[in-house]
Amino acid sequence: MRWLFLVLLFFTSAGEAQTPLTRAQAVGEDALQYAAKFDVSVAEATRRLRVQEASVSATESIAREFAARLAGISIEHVPEYRIIVLLSGTEPVLPRMFDGVPIVFRTGAKATHSDAILALRRHLIDFRADLPNARGAGYDQRTGEIVLLVTSADARKFGLDAIKTRAEEVGGIPVRVVINELREANMSALGGGRVEGLNALSRRSLCTTAFVITNGETNAVTTAAHCPDQLTYVDPDGTTMELPMIGSWGAGYQDVQINGSPSSPSPLFYSNRGAGTLRRLVSWRNVASTRAGDFVCHYGESSGYSCALVELTDYAPPGTLCGGPCSPTWVTVRGPGCAGGDSGGPVFIGDVAFGIAKGVNRTTDGRCLFYYYMSTDYLPAPWRLLTTAPSARRRDRP
Repeated sequence: MRWLFLVLLFFTSAGEAQTPLTRAQAVGEDALQYAAKFDVSVAEATRRLRVQEASVSATESIAREFAARLAGISIEHVPEYRIIVLLSGTEPVLPRMFDGVPIVFRTGAKATHSDAILALRRHLIDFRADLPNARGAGYDQRTGEIVLLVTSADARKFGLDAIKTRAEEVGGIPVRVVINELREANMSALGGGRVEGLNALSRRSLCTTAFVITNGETNAVTTAAHCPDQLTYVDPDGTTMELPMIGSWGAGYQDVQINGSPSSPSPLFYSNRGAGTLRRLVSWRNVASTRAGDFVCHYGESSGYSCALVELTDYAPPGTLCGGPCSPTWVTVRGPGCAGGDSGGPVFIGDVAFGIAKGVNRTTDGRCLFYYYMSTDYLPAPWRLLTTAPSARRRDRP
């Protein structure tokens, strides 16, 4: 019997399964994107992406060693590839090396990462609400600053310097105010896709699915919670299949929906469905180990396959996009690859999962400034990613 599986996930039929990429092939595909963005050879791009993943344990160790001073860890790509560790205080730390990559320590940050996130939670998100056209706010591990997005209208009315001064008085953390004219939105309202359903207004809405998950007994698939509850998979030949909703979590720090499938799928996902590219999921990256400057990729039914850099690792989207106020737990990724219909799609590098796409900030002509995703850390218990090498590493919920 032919089983038509879920969008972005695996087979055209059980009898005609495509062969997933090997790990080397998956990294190589992403390396082509990296090489084009940073004007380096594919061999150098491949080396950097391998170091990016291999260095996680090293930067986790550094984070523990300097926990009392840590303001941020980031990756620089130009003029050379290196890891930057930002510390509070003035006591210098000698440079280190990891697999030929310099690890440089910078001192003088005014606050630690943990202090900044505490300020976001306690003060700055509420302060942002005082601005009539409030945008998002997040933390930049590269500079040790809270980034507060405001409109030009608010900047003219209150003054950028006054906004910055007031925010720093309230939170006690250095603040960088950035003008951002556009109101953010979830990705699912427009665009093409293979998973369809009726939204609360009875309008057809399109989304993208991400990864296979399991609760130990049942396997299912994920998309975004703001997608329609009951989804229909539409095969390219027009065949459809119903995917009933198992559960949805869409408040604060989560935007994830779980839908059933007619069989137990393997840990596969499409990194580029248009090219028929399948990958086998091996592991995931915890959000606490995600660094500004990490190079990640994502797939969405509207925008396709693209790769870019992580910018803010602790972002709070504006308004009530999280079923109410958003927690500063979202991760932003620089554009230009995002569009309506991408909601729920996979964010990854190689065969490692990072998250599930949620929202987009883009210009009126559709140009993507950045998108943001929910880390797979925040899958609702007891659900976890189905991988070929299950890991017990998790992060406590906020």
